[in-house]
Amino acid sequence: MFAVIVTGGKQYKVNEGDVIFIEKLDVEAGEKVTFDKVLALSTDDKFTAGAPYVEGASVVANVVKNGKGPKIHILKYKSKKDSKKKIGHRQPYTKVQIEKIVG
Repeated sequence: MFAVIVTGGKQYKVNEGDVIFIEKLDVEAGEKVTFDKVLALSTDDKFTAGAPYVEGASVVANVVKNGKGPKIHILKYKSKKDSKKKIGHRQPYTKVQIEKIVG
């Protein structure tokens, strides 16, 4: 059994027990979060595609932790202008574990 969910503008294919990294949510570690935007749902004998979402389907997940990804260094340099700029970025994420697929 798997489901395709939408969160943070991205789509994820999830199974029960999966641990995924998604865009940061405003929830604390240990809380439960429910994803109602299910694009597709597959059981052992049936596949259901939504238009655009599957009615009555949801995915329940447990928030493991919130954190930041690895640092990405950006260097902007203009030759012959004596100009350079070095900046960095760490993307925030939420790590969730899928507990139950309801549908």
